[in-house]
Amino acid sequence: MKEHEKTGTGTVTKRREMVIALNKKAWHDFEILDKYEAGMVLAGTEVKSLRDHKISLVDAYARVKKGEVWLYNANIALYRLGTFTNHEPTSARKLLLRKSEIKKLDIKLKDKSLTIVPLKVYFSGPFVKVEIGLAKGKKQYDKRESIKKADVKRQLSRVKV
Repeated sequence: MKEHEKTGTGTVTKRREMVIALNKKAWHDFEILDKYEAGMVLAGTEVKSLRDHKISLVDAYARVKKGEVWLYNANIALYRLGTFTNHEPTSARKLLLRKSEIKKLDIKLKDKSLTIVPLKVYFSGPFVKVEIGLAKGKKQYDKRESIKKADVKRQLSRVKV
């Protein structure tokens, strides 16, 4: 499971990442300015649902509230074998970041019209991680421009091959 890499100063251990969900809509609707990796506080049935890839990040967003970062509208489906201990699918979930990162996010959110969006959810070893991005909303003409650039890039790659 672990890969070891020899460097000049010692051995660096890398954990494999298993991507659970990507938020492609976020890349279309927002310009991502900065990225952060955060842990997630979850119940047991939530983790079991995530192992089945039962999550949707389409309308999800995060907010800083009382010195903590919370993820809202991330829909983790009910665990099919769960009983009365099953979780609430769209409940707010606490994200684990360092205090310094939370302060930076809070300051940036107050200064400009920015938002925090989840970009991907993945397993890093036994832990569930969320990559969140500090994002600025795109205007309609920006979206059209990025679609045109992607089309040109795709056509160029087809011609070269």
